[in-house]
Amino acid sequence: MQFATHLTRLSAIALGVAAALACGQAHASGFQLKENSAKAQGRALAGAGSASGDTSVVVNNPAVMSTFTQTTAQVDVTAVDLSFNFSGGGSAAAGSPLARPLTGGNGGNAGGVTPVPAMSFVMPLSGGFENVTLGAMISAPFGLKTEYERDWVGRYHAVESDVRLIDLTLAASIDLSDTLSVGAGVVYEHAEITLSNAIDFGTAICANPASTSLCFLPNPIQGPYGPQRNDGFVNINGTDNSFGWVAGINWRPSDRLSLGYSYRSEIDLEIRGTADFTVPGSVRAVLGSNVFKPGNAPGSGGGADLTTPSLHNFSATYQATDRLAVMAEASLTGWDSLREIRIQFENPAQPDSAEDYLWSDTWFYSVGGEYELNDQFTLRAGLAMDSTPVDDQYRTPRLPDQDRRWYSLGLTWAANEHFEVSASYVKVDLTELPPVDIFSSTGARLVGEFDGGANLFGVAAQYRF
Repeated sequence: MQFATHLTRLSAIALGVAAALACGQAHASGFQLKENSAKAQGRALAGAGSASGDTSVVVNNPAVMSTFTQTTAQVDVTAVDLSFNFSGGGSAAAGSPLARPLTGGNGGNAGGVTPVPAMSFVMPLSGGFENVTLGAMISAPFGLKTEYERDWVGRYHAVESDVRLIDLTLAASIDLSDTLSVGAGVVYEHAEITLSNAIDFGTAICANPASTSLCFLPNPIQGPYGPQRNDGFVNINGTDNSFGWVAGINWRPSDRLSLGYSYRSEIDLEIRGTADFTVPGSVRAVLGSNVFKPGNAPGSGGGADLTTPSLHNFSATYQATDRLAVMAEASLTGWDSLREIRIQFENPAQPDSAEDYLWSDTWFYSVGGEYELNDQFTLRAGLAMDSTPVDDQYRTPRLPDQDRRWYSLGLTWAANEHFEVSASYVKVDLTELPPVDIFSSTGARLVGEFDGGANLFGVAAQYRF
């Protein structure tokens, strides 16, 4: 029936959003994660692609691996304390004679504390390969999570959004001269996506000419069907694996200056998954008991293509004095790869479904520095500006994204010539409250704004063999 087609479109859009936007975060543009080094975070990422002594260069600029003279292992963990709070309201069946104010609270704090780990290893070779350095790193370039209370006012748009993209990068660098090195690596990426939201079956039944009369018996107020009276739920999961690459160059024209450029490629993912529906008995009575059995549910099999963005990174480190170094960083993230989300279904009778996002490329700028107090302690600080790829008309509760500022502090304690521990703190503030004015697939309009930010607490341990 027509309603089944409508629901197919709803679940398709949901899966597409899950694949692309499963968790908006306050600390990096779009759903990008930059937390792979406590040292770099202490400088607001300034110098991440040009400073020596940090094995995270395996992914930030593999050419800098050539500056290592010892085999070095490093473990980083960043606790991301994210906060997002909604204020506003809206209406179910907006614009129709059955329109009703949306019920529910503000959803609570959609954020929480999430750890982001990273592990990296750099090994200079010797003998006939003494100009070659190898590296490996496990990191999370995109992801994290938002989750609202299940009965909140925006439940038809989002409840849980969880995306986890994990990279394994294997890289090598080569010294072309005493002052110039190049590096490249292959990236293996694994993606896991989870999405859930409520479904306003009541509004959909009323919108279908074949079942509209049920919403007026005995009247729109007392009838058994209608907006927000017959809510169900959908939980969508999807996974994929794919490959990309990273390359970079590091020029050291003097002992005091290091310049770096690196490029990370786009990675094409084909998210494939399933949708599990919770359907009230009153809805099954209208649709039939077999519609939502496994394998029969509209949209229960299918997926969406997602291309994670490319990244151009420009970096500079200048050793101003024997103790003071200053750094700068500029990164261009190619979010124009996210123009639309197109969902394809296993059932050939179900047509593609697509939504426009039309994201824009973004720039990240940072300046920072570090000061060596003595042989054991080094202090760091930095500032950064990061822009959002999301226009107001495409902002959703899954991604209440906005331009943001970084304020960073860091510290390293060198226990001895082999072992050191680093820590960092980053305060991330939104430049303004991001507004939301969107419609769900069943006509629920959500209007309001988000207030949020993030605190990042990073720690790292490094050992030189």
